[in-house]
Amino acid sequence: MLEVAIMVEGQNGLNWPRWQRLARAVEDLGFVGLYRSDHYTNASPPDMDSLELWVSLTWLASHTERIEFGPLVSPASFRHPTMTARVAAAVDDLSGGRLTLGLGAGWQEREHDLFGLDLLDMDGRFTRFEAYLEVVTRLFHSDAPVEFAGDFYTLRGAVLLPRPQRPGGPPILIGGNGPRWTLPLVARYADEWNAVYIPPEKFAELSARLDALLAEQGRAPEVVRRSLMTGCIFGVDEAALQAQLAERPRSAEAYREMGVIVGTPDSVLEQLAAFEAVGVQRLMLQWLDLDDLEGLAALAEAVLA
Repeated sequence: MLEVAIMVEGQNGLNWPRWQRLARAVEDLGFVGLYRSDHYTNASPPDMDSLELWVSLTWLASHTERIEFGPLVSPASFRHPTMTARVAAAVDDLSGGRLTLGLGAGWQEREHDLFGLDLLDMDGRFTRFEAYLEVVTRLFHSDAPVEFAGDFYTLRGAVLLPRPQRPGGPPILIGGNGPRWTLPLVARYADEWNAVYIPPEKFAELSARLDALLAEQGRAPEVVRRSLMTGCIFGVDEAALQAQLAERPRSAEAYREMGVIVGTPDSVLEQLAAFEAVGVQRLMLQWLDLDDLEGLAALAEAVLA
């Protein structure tokens, strides 16, 4: 059965009051999880409130009881992998095993320039990301001290203590659609693949490619969960939907061709079914209006029954 979660853009005005209201709403309304981006700021001005990822997830872990959560996704360029592993294991333990560690190579040039972070060119970015994944997974899986020597990171007998309560640590999610870099890394390191803004037919194509790559690694297709993060434009009726679309640059059909969920309740359910039919197991719906809890409640009523 398709699971439905909510995803918010953490750099789009997220502060403590909004985060706390959203977390409680997502938990109370019955969504399976709450995920958020990890950015310093927006790709273009204006700059807005941007609550730090791990501080916000630590609060979430100790103030909710049911929902799963995590970053979609945390860039390898922001933090040293040993620190990411330490913090993620601790937050997962604090939550009772509800964290999914979403990781990515990084992409947004503006925040890296503003805050003095090295994004690297595309090849360098993904070479670093592969080393990052290697370090994190070794620390999660090894009870013995870890040795690692590479161009980006060096470990000399490092061990993660206390050991994660979940064997192997929290599951690792890798987000992205790229067949050259992303999918091979998913096949080697990930417990979950999270596609981004693609229609069902494209998801099916990439998922089949991932199956082939998993086979090359000696891994069964079912060991990697398949999820999708995409936009959501929802109206309780046609008038409400048209009011939403009037503020946007594309038509409903154009958005649907991009993989965005657009419609009133019946139409949304049809679109969810289409994604489920091609193997999407969890859908993270991007909720851009951080103050629209009434709309979030209407969405829950429409899709969670």
